[in-house]
Amino acid sequence: MKKNSLNRRRFFTILGAGSATLAAKPFSLFASESVQNQDKPATNIADAAKIPRTNVSMPGKYPGKVIQVINAKAVIHDEPVEQEAYLMIRKAMLELTGQEDLTKAWRTFVNPGERIGLKVNPVAGKLLSTSHAVTRSVIKHLLESGIQKENIIIWDRREMELKDVGFNAENYPGIKIQGTEVQDDKGSFYDQEGKLYGERNIDREWYYWADVEGEYDAETMPYMVNGGKYSYFTKIVTRDLDKIINIPILKNAGSSITNAMKNLAYGAISNTGRLHAKLWNETCAEVCAFAPIRDKVVLNICDGLRGCFNGGPGANPQFICNYNTILVASDPVALDRISYDIIAGKRIAEDIQKEATPEVLKFLTMSSGLGLGISDKAKIDLHEYDLG
Repeated sequence: MKKNSLNRRRFFTILGAGSATLAAKPFSLFASESVQNQDKPATNIADAAKIPRTNVSMPGKYPGKVIQVINAKAVIHDEPVEQEAYLMIRKAMLELTGQEDLTKAWRTFVNPGERIGLKVNPVAGKLLSTSHAVTRSVIKHLLESGIQKENIIIWDRREMELKDVGFNAENYPGIKIQGTEVQDDKGSFYDQEGKLYGERNIDREWYYWADVEGEYDAETMPYMVNGGKYSYFTKIVTRDLDKIINIPILKNAGSSITNAMKNLAYGAISNTGRLHAKLWNETCAEVCAFAPIRDKVVLNICDGLRGCFNGGPGANPQFICNYNTILVASDPVALDRISYDIIAGKRIAEDIQKEATPEVLKFLTMSSGLGLGISDKAKIDLHEYDLG
């Protein structure tokens, strides 16, 4: 094992143990801070409302509207098919926007000259990362719509994980690949002065504060960047991007899910290990309420070609399946609510649980209270299409 590296199994043991801890009461930003659940550590969520919303703030242009496209040809021999993924995204974009022209559909969300970040998820390794079929399809759509290649960035927290699953210059020529935590050519996270490279990549002017102390050993610290009670936003979202397209994976987290909101929240800040056990729900909802996420994420494209229904957020081969599905929405909360039904249905079919338990989706209720989207299933406008 390289110096300063962290075994993937141990990493999930350290950071994933809290994923099944899903008990929290909803908290509305518009309520008094004094009514926040006293059993939970305090946070600085009230600061999120100090920056006025914009016309593209979550839940975006189409609150509560979700497009689901299914295609049995999208995965062949457990390999996602790029051409089919492209067609699925095409269908979803036209139906979401109501446009007949594909370029106009994309220009609803992004425009030439803007710096566009694609937030992928490589955490579970090659077995279950955001697929290249979907990522390349999104890039092809963007280029055809007039977005310059040099203005597209594929990003996540850990640059080394991006490279491990094939997000690199060889596979994506001309596309910038960027992470917050990085290693040099020698495998070290530290520069010649003994400072973490990741410290250069966090923005100390933007932070999520929570009254929980982050204490890490030397092996874990490079993956956290800092300890203490502050989780700093990455400069990728505060400075380097104008718009973000979120491309999560259809995965479970215990009996809940890890999809659009989790992909954004835990991917955008440092010092997250401390937040899993006590503030999992709050973090998924509240981090997304801050302007660098709330005002820049304009589109969510869930890669459900292959996903998992148990053992998430890691990747256990026996629980990976072909959903043959792509979900598209400007509203990440509504998208996550529909995603839950898909995963819960699979878990029931596999006799892992007896019935759906949407009460585990506390983070979606909280997100709705923060004005980030629609969590009430009855108010979600779901459009389903089957391409055969």
